[in-house]
Amino acid sequence: MDLFDFNDNEEKAKPLAERMRASTLDDFVGQRHLVAEGSLLRRAIALDRLGSCIFWGPPGCGKTTLANIIATRTNAAFIKLNAVNAGVADVKKAVDQARDNLKLFNRRTYLMLDECHRFSKTQSDSLLPAIEQGTIVFIGSTTENPYASMTPAIVSRCRVFEFKALTSAEIRGALERALHDKRKGLGAYAAQVEDAALDHIADMAGGDLRTAYNALELAVLTTPPQGDGSIHVTLADAEQSIQRKALSYNEDLYYDLLSAFCKSLRGSDSNAALYYAMRLIEGGCDPLLLLRRLVVHSAEDVGMADPNALVVATSALTAFQNIGYPEGLIPLSEAIIYVCEADKSGAVKKAMLAARRDARENRDDAVPAYLRDVSYGSRSMKEARENYRYPHDYGGWVEQQYLPDSLKDHVYYAPTDNGYEKTVKAIRKGKGMPS
Repeated sequence: MDLFDFNDNEEKAKPLAERMRASTLDDFVGQRHLVAEGSLLRRAIALDRLGSCIFWGPPGCGKTTLANIIATRTNAAFIKLNAVNAGVADVKKAVDQARDNLKLFNRRTYLMLDECHRFSKTQSDSLLPAIEQGTIVFIGSTTENPYASMTPAIVSRCRVFEFKALTSAEIRGALERALHDKRKGLGAYAAQVEDAALDHIADMAGGDLRTAYNALELAVLTTPPQGDGSIHVTLADAEQSIQRKALSYNEDLYYDLLSAFCKSLRGSDSNAALYYAMRLIEGGCDPLLLLRRLVVHSAEDVGMADPNALVVATSALTAFQNIGYPEGLIPLSEAIIYVCEADKSGAVKKAMLAARRDARENRDDAVPAYLRDVSYGSRSMKEARENYRYPHDYGGWVEQQYLPDSLKDHVYYAPTDNGYEKTVKAIRKGKGMPS
């Protein structure tokens, strides 16, 4: 056995998801809004002019793969770190190496940082000067919203590219290529996988190609060969490999049941909502989908008529994520009943839509002078800001214009007479506020 045999064995030992990782943009799966021909990102990669950026999106959608493609396309050096186990010393070492590359060889350095949202402020601060000075080109990869989870100073110096979950069709195509690829994929097994099995894995992967690859590999490797040595993967095999049952209803009925569930919530029929929820779950629907819908309806259809509905719904979502199936169905059921039995009001959604429309269409939206930031501006501006009335000096509320002049009489939120909104309406009336 020689060195090449060892390398080949090491390659074969890698999971299918790692072996099938795209090495060129032409092989890259999904994200056409980012890497289509002529797109900004593709042009920047082709010209080796990519600046510091952050790849943000769900797991298994290609963030790390695209970073690796960039590494192979560029003439720059490439350093890869993971924010989970990299400390300030690792960052400083990478920056020093990048500085040497630039001084000695006139060569740029890309720093790829996985899970970049896990970086502390101290770690981020140690990296910031190198990004500002162009010593390194930073590529962060994260599943969390960088605007909320990362140091603003880093985010402001990067272009954020949002990745989307892959579609079932994109995942299905990738699985078929893996099945027939004899060098990197499962082609050597000559496995026959039923269309229904491929469809099920693609649908149940939730947009995560890594999950789909893992499920397909497990199904092929664990399915016993038939008498002639061939491997035949059925829908039942696929269900076991991805640990989710195939829906026991067709697509039309699935959407009909989901629609009935949502309308039962809105219509305050807890019996019907519970039935449709359990019918969907028993048929193979992910309970988390119903919980996410429940959170939306708690704000959309209950809203301020009973603000506690949103608390109950989000608590049920958190409980299910921590407890799992089947015990997690108990808080789910409690939340369904609560949202159904609560008073209803659509005033929150109406207020949101009206405010959103004005935010998009109104351009004469100068903030009143007395509401502006007091840390900048001319003396006259600061004097104008002194006209601001501090509500706590007046018992918690004082009449004062907050909207821009062009919108000063607009009323977005109009409480109804349902539930807690009746109290809100009375309070506003007592203060002389529009309702």
